[in-house]
Amino acid sequence: MLAIEIQIRLKELQAERLLAASEGLAANALYMADLEDEIAELSDAYVGAAVTEIATLRAVLFGPQVG
Repeated sequence: MLAIEIQIRLKELQAERLLAASEGLAANALYMADLEDEIAELSDAYVGAAVTEIATLRAVLFGPQVG
């Protein structure tokens, strides 16, 4: 999955968290914990994907780096 796709999904989950809080679901600990876990996982995946995409682009532009 591309970094931009992960970022879009991450923003959707953050919006869901805000909506859940505004609708009174913040008291539902199981739901909120699951949502927070998914946000944390996607945040990590986003960073990994972004770093990989940057490294790949750098390799294409500048070739192998020595030393």
